[in-house]
Amino acid sequence: MRQVLDLVRELAVFEKEPDAVILQEEDLVRDGFGPLKLFQCFVAETGTGIVGMALVYPRYSTWKGPVIHLEDLIVTDAMRGSGVGSALLEEVVRYGHRLGVKRISWEVLDWNEPAIAFYERKGAKVMRDWDVVQLDEEGIQQFIDNL
Repeated sequence: MRQVLDLVRELAVFEKEPDAVILQEEDLVRDGFGPLKLFQCFVAETGTGIVGMALVYPRYSTWKGPVIHLEDLIVTDAMRGSGVGSALLEEVVRYGHRLGVKRISWEVLDWNEPAIAFYERKGAKVMRDWDVVQLDEEGIQQFIDNL
């Protein structure tokens, strides 16, 4: 999980939020391998270590039923274009198919044109008319305080 966390940090730098990752290796170990498994993580390895990962977790659609969410698909900069991303996405889709999910969903930054093109080539529908909505930890607390 240390190498997975390194990939997450690399993604945060790429997405221009280098200080946003507060997660620790222990959190990933607990949440991925503890009594309550919150996610499934697929990794791509070479002789030098993990060079890519895809992390998914279950969700439920009130319109479709069981779905999975692809939180991150990350490939090290040095391995982009080598087929690692395709292999990871294929594994995620196979996993979702085995589970019988009705949809696999994820987000992509609107300025990440290489990723958008990659997903569209794979047959994914990029829904540009939807906005991501979040309450972060501070927002949750403010919400509670204003009740």
